[in-house]
Amino acid sequence: MPGSLDHAPLAASALYEQVADRLRQQILARELEPGSWIDELKLCAELGISRTPMREALKVLAAEGLVTMKLRRGAYVTEMSERDVREAYQLLSLLESDAAAEVANRASDAELTELSELHRALEEALPDRDAFFAANERFHLRVLEIDGNRWRLQIVGDLRRLMKLNRHHSLFREGRLAESLDEHRAIVGALLARDAQACRQLVTAHFCNGLNATQTAL
Repeated sequence: MPGSLDHAPLAASALYEQVADRLRQQILARELEPGSWIDELKLCAELGISRTPMREALKVLAAEGLVTMKLRRGAYVTEMSERDVREAYQLLSLLESDAAAEVANRASDAELTELSELHRALEEALPDRDAFFAANERFHLRVLEIDGNRWRLQIVGDLRRLMKLNRHHSLFREGRLAESLDEHRAIVGALLARDAQACRQLVTAHFCNGLNATQTAL
């Protein structure tokens, strides 16, 4: 019924957030494909809600970059252009290489051990691509958490969420998983050695190689 989601009564202030969560999951799972038009009326009927929380939810997703609002045409799932991908990689390279250098300088022994264990999960994930994606994301996220710069964490989180819309993800290219794993081995080695300069250079190279792999797949 209108004003509800999954037939559970909700406060109006919270409803749009749950709708946004549902749509976000569908977008990232590619149930709603990049570039596709979002049929608001159909989704409202499926979720049993009015158009007001749907519109508020779309505003949230537009602010995150996952949805693009087009005048008199409605809402579309954002589609990453080649320029978008290149610029996102450049920013991620700058932010994450600096974070890795900070972690090499300041992390506790226990935190470095934790990163080593997360890397082991990455080693064990091959050849399962989905498991590798998940382990890769956990490793990068934990580096940022240990760094502790909440603004960096927020910006990188937004960029990484957008990168999931990229049709030509670097890890899709044949052989890139093994290359990425080799690069991670070197990064972890530099972290454990507390070599901040090497960490910065290796993470920068990691993203540069990822961008090149993406462009090769285009």
